[in-house]
Amino acid sequence: MGLLFFSYRDFTGDADALLERQGFGRAHHRVLYFVNLKPGMPVADLLDILKITKQSLARVLRQLLDNGYVEQRTGASDRRQRLLYATDKGRAFFADLSANQATRIDAAIASLPPEAAVQVRRFLVAMVRTEDRPTLDRLRLTDNI
Repeated sequence: MGLLFFSYRDFTGDADALLERQGFGRAHHRVLYFVNLKPGMPVADLLDILKITKQSLARVLRQLLDNGYVEQRTGASDRRQRLLYATDKGRAFFADLSANQATRIDAAIASLPPEAAVQVRRFLVAMVRTEDRPTLDRLRLTDNI
C-alpha cells in the first residue's frame, strides 16, 4: 500500500500544481479526463463513473463551464440529456495536465520487460471493483490487455 501511496502522490503532484493555479482541484481533473476521453458523455454517465452526487458534480462542472473549459449541449434525440464536450481551451489544459503523467507512465513501463506492461495493466484492472469493469470496457480502457 505504501508503494501505491508514493506513486500516486508523485503521479498527481505536477497536475495538482497546474490545477491550483487555475483555482481547480482533482475533481476538476477527473471531469476533464472523462470529458476529453469521451466527447459527448452524458452527465448521468459521468456521475456513475465518478460515483458522486449531482450536487458534488454541479459545483465542479459549473466552474469548468463558466471558465470555458467544458461546454454542455442537449441531446439530439432526448432534449433532457446533457452532453459534455471539452472546448479547445479544455483540451489544451487537459493536454498540459496529462503530459507529465503520461511521461511518468511511459518511462515506468519502458523500464520493464515487454511482457510486464500487460501484467501491470491486468493488475490495475484487478484493482477495480468487478461490477465496474464493464465501464472500463465501454471506455476502451482495457483495449491493450
